[in-house]
Amino acid sequence: MSDNHGSSPHLKALTQEEMLVLAKQDLKTGVGRSVKHESAAKQVSGEAIYVDDRLEFPNQLHVYARLSDCAHARITKIDVGPCYDFPGVAIAITAADVPGQLDIGAVLPGDPLLADGKVEFYGQPILAVAASDHETARKAAMAAIIEYEALDAVLSVEEALKQELYVSEPHSHQRGDSQTALANARHTISGSVHIGGQEHFYLETQVSSVIPTEDGGMIVYTSTQNPTEVQKLVAEVLGVAFNKIQIDMRRMGGGFGGKETQAAGPACMAAVVARLTGRPTKMRLPRMEDMLMTGKRHPFFNQYQVGFDDNGRITGCEMKLAGNCGYSPDLSNSIIDRAMFHADNGYYLGDASITGYRCKTNTASNTAYRGFGGPQGMIMPEIIMDEIARHLGKDPLEVRKHNLYNGMHGINGFGQPLTPEDAGRDTTHYYQPVEDNLLPEMIAELEASSDYHKRRAEIRAYNSSSPILKKGLSLTPVKFGISFTATFLNQAGALIHIYTDGSIHLNHGGTEMGQGLNTKVAQIVAEEFQVDIDNIQISATDTDKVPNTSPTAASSGTDLNGKAAQNAAIIIKQRLVDFAVRHFNVSPEDVSFANNYVLIRDQIMAFADFIQLAYFNQISLSSTGFYRTPKIYYDRDNARGRPFYYFAYGVSCSEVVIDTLTGEYKILRADILHDVGASLNPAIDIGQVEGAFAQGVGWLTSEELVWNDKGRLMTSGPASYKIPAIADMPVDFRVKLVENRKNTEDTVFHSKAVGEPPFMLGISVFCAIKDAIASLAGYQISPQLDAPATPERVLWAVEALKTKSDTKTGAIL
Repeated sequence: MSDNHGSSPHLKALTQEEMLVLAKQDLKTGVGRSVKHESAAKQVSGEAIYVDDRLEFPNQLHVYARLSDCAHARITKIDVGPCYDFPGVAIAITAADVPGQLDIGAVLPGDPLLADGKVEFYGQPILAVAASDHETARKAAMAAIIEYEALDAVLSVEEALKQELYVSEPHSHQRGDSQTALANARHTISGSVHIGGQEHFYLETQVSSVIPTEDGGMIVYTSTQNPTEVQKLVAEVLGVAFNKIQIDMRRMGGGFGGKETQAAGPACMAAVVARLTGRPTKMRLPRMEDMLMTGKRHPFFNQYQVGFDDNGRITGCEMKLAGNCGYSPDLSNSIIDRAMFHADNGYYLGDASITGYRCKTNTASNTAYRGFGGPQGMIMPEIIMDEIARHLGKDPLEVRKHNLYNGMHGINGFGQPLTPEDAGRDTTHYYQPVEDNLLPEMIAELEASSDYHKRRAEIRAYNSSSPILKKGLSLTPVKFGISFTATFLNQAGALIHIYTDGSIHLNHGGTEMGQGLNTKVAQIVAEEFQVDIDNIQISATDTDKVPNTSPTAASSGTDLNGKAAQNAAIIIKQRLVDFAVRHFNVSPEDVSFANNYVLIRDQIMAFADFIQLAYFNQISLSSTGFYRTPKIYYDRDNARGRPFYYFAYGVSCSEVVIDTLTGEYKILRADILHDVGASLNPAIDIGQVEGAFAQGVGWLTSEELVWNDKGRLMTSGPASYKIPAIADMPVDFRVKLVENRKNTEDTVFHSKAVGEPPFMLGISVFCAIKDAIASLAGYQISPQLDAPATPERVLWAVEALKTKSDTKTGAIL
């Protein structure tokens, strides 16, 4: 290859016409394209490798944990002697055998790896046995002798509130004088509702495989959303420096928040065994043990009082949101905070007071789940809007429009120009301006495309002539804040190498759990270098490559890691442009990248050839990238700030039919319009919207968690815990992304997060079920219905409504 500035055997002349044609062509696998998931073929063929698929090592041990069968008790005796009667048992460990720190609490202490003198929930690990195979370990663990002294257990949120048992103190958001606003309100209503929790039910249960290294460290293959936290906690339980621990995470078989903190336990137990025995060790939780040991979505008990005018516009509001945190803090502070942040959804609540209670109970410590507390807060204003509508005899959609935040183009909820009465209705109860509100426009679009008013009239006619089957319809919005509310987590790193054949190695701090993160980040890098995505190889998330990563959560995976990868690509790209300018004696404007080529003035070179030329001229082809989210801050003491970089919006309209004799129901149709900014990958984004809607529907309808009076989870497997199946999906399912709406903030290619926001679209189904029940009372009485709205609860609500008196006629309904 020549070093002369103006010539190279790899360069060829290109006419102006050819250059123009090439420049106008879009990269087929860059951003904005529906590129298939990078592991799709492997996953559908069974070739994708998960932690439990890895080849076992010689002498590998398998760990099984013995769990508490008391909700709250002192441990008076532990005898592991009988465990060693089973051939193949290598070791049985208790809290006393942990060489380093025992507590593995995520943020605050309170989560011992193994119970230390006391158990605080039914299913808490007390001891662990390692043997040559899993079944032997199980049998040996069950042979251990454990004796208890029972203590009083608190198993409900109401009891915790009564006793003022909290994992941390209550906290409030306050705007204006809510008490005075309520006292002066034209109308007031009040009520309470139980919002159930939710099991993550990832297909791959918690699992880690650990290999001791020669320098006293560990290589940990683990299914986790948070490799850096697992690295930290494994190091701490072993009493070694973080740099001794390497975490390797290629993919998860689902996470949904359940592997943000809960993956640490099995990883740490396996690591302790590996340290004490010097042997490779794996711990994979069976489904029942996984469900007993790990936390869920927080169940909530919510209370409210609302004042409003004759139009249904809210003038004052007080809410009390009480989350069941379980026995320890885990991530509950941030989760209850997010519930409080989202207690407005898309509505201005007038003078408002929102208080969050972090209740301590003797159940497994509840944890992150898709939406991270947002859904449990966001459902409240939707329930309230329906209550107001029935109190006033109005269409619920009309009431919703009266209460929306001002639209971004100077319109109100009805799409009309703002009036003096609308002044100030653009700031949340935590004082963040809502500057990019698309909801008035999106609601108007879905209202028209779904034929809302025509169907509302048809449903009323149907219900008047159908004594047993009743239909319901509801259109609900979503406004969801994007960013970690723990501000320091809004950062990410990435690493890019370009090899001399032009192929690109990409590594970033995010984790792939099926959501398509790796595909999107690869598309971003492909777009920057203008090469095909097939030219990019993404390796497993690895703490040796990108350190100090934030968890893949809060819908920020692509926002953070995509920007970090883009930053690394831009650094390398600028080096290449600078090199080309010097080497070919051209200006920077003469150098561009397009469709796997580098264009240099009126000549063209294949990307791979150009990279080789840069290498021979000693140009660095590797770079790290870093990104931190700008603009966000939050003063928790004063409950003011901008905790979210931006908001993502959605609207869903659902129609259901219920059987008033059995409580059974069916979703007949769902229309969804969702905002993802400038979509990086429309196919993946639509898939995320569809999946999130299904999971949200499951949370509010079929997924019921039941504990007995001893604190044992009775719904600990698929036979008793019902996630949605294909037959539970809408008969007619229509999903559309908002078009031509770039994110107004400087996110990666002006896209928006799509992981969590569409989960709350499922609220429309819950409201539609209540609408169908309310038809029994001429839509004048709102049914009392807790979530999940199982057929049993629907039937109870139907029967309760039938026995209520119509205050206007005195008739029994």
